[in-house]
Amino acid sequence: MTLTSCEFESNQSQSQQQRISLLYVCLGCWILHKCLSISTWPWIGFDRFYSYCIVAASAGVMYDWVLTFEQEVELIWRQRWSPITVLFLSVRYLGISYAVASMFMYVPTVPTTDTVSFILVILMNWIDIVANALLGVIMLIRLYAMYGRSRKVLIPLAVFLVAGNMFIGVAVATTIAMRDFSQEELILSGTHQCTGHFNGYYLHLDSVSWIFGTSWEVIALFLAVWIAVLHFCELRQRSGDGIMNDCFTVLIKTHLVYFASVVGVSCLGLGDNFSKALVNEYSLGTQIYQGLFVMFRFVQMFVLGPRLVLGVREYHAKLLNDSNTATGMTSIAFQEPVHISTRSSV
Repeated sequence: MTLTSCEFESNQSQSQQQRISLLYVCLGCWILHKCLSISTWPWIGFDRFYSYCIVAASAGVMYDWVLTFEQEVELIWRQRWSPITVLFLSVRYLGISYAVASMFMYVPTVPTTDTVSFILVILMNWIDIVANALLGVIMLIRLYAMYGRSRKVLIPLAVFLVAGNMFIGVAVATTIAMRDFSQEELILSGTHQCTGHFNGYYLHLDSVSWIFGTSWEVIALFLAVWIAVLHFCELRQRSGDGIMNDCFTVLIKTHLVYFASVVGVSCLGLGDNFSKALVNEYSLGTQIYQGLFVMFRFVQMFVLGPRLVLGVREYHAKLLNDSNTATGMTSIAFQEPVHISTRSSV
């Protein structure tokens, strides 16, 4: 069968049109890919910077655990167990779990499925809630001890603390039950990005919970500073400068630094929720702010929190080993009653 010249030219023209159409399709796909790359690059850059901050904060938590593990064994594991012991161990190892989960969640080179991402979000939210509640109880016990076991201080603070944590827990449980957020994994430019979508209801509850928490923490800081000032005035009247300076050092190391850090991190959280300057989440200023916020929050919850308990235990152990100083120092009533074993080298 032979083709006429007209049929041959027609087939050649159709073949040329198909090649041109294919070229246009390829060109369109290339342009679309470039446009998507340009539009998603700020997102990728933000997630990458945020993941660096998460890794740095998580490494800090692990490093502090290694540094203080010997103290933990001596002052926690080898002593008689008490409620403070349970609180310390819970916060310490919830913090390590939170650090590991955060790296799985936010490091873009770690692949996760949509289901795993959803589970990690729920796990991290509940660890955050429980750890904050436990740290609040530790602060409450410290204030109760500093005020000489006064129920007038204990009951109002306990009611405020329980009410605030119940609100936060109910809000998160409601959000999860109503599926008011979604979590999925995207692969963009070779990186694994976990994306979360929250509606206004969840964001509103989150803002209210920050206000509750910050209010309680400001009150706790005020009470801690107030009782410290009263004790310093009392010690100055009846004691020497040596005990006064020693007492001030103990107080700063064990209490006021932690209480102030809690308030500082809460203020950063309020700024993250309400500041209009942070609306553009891809700007350099917003990235630095949120990166510092997450690192400070890790340090406050999972480094300074456990160190508060260790510092109080260490101070009490030194008092038992130095009976001369103990007479002047015990008036501050910083320590819950615990048993510190004494060992002889003989």
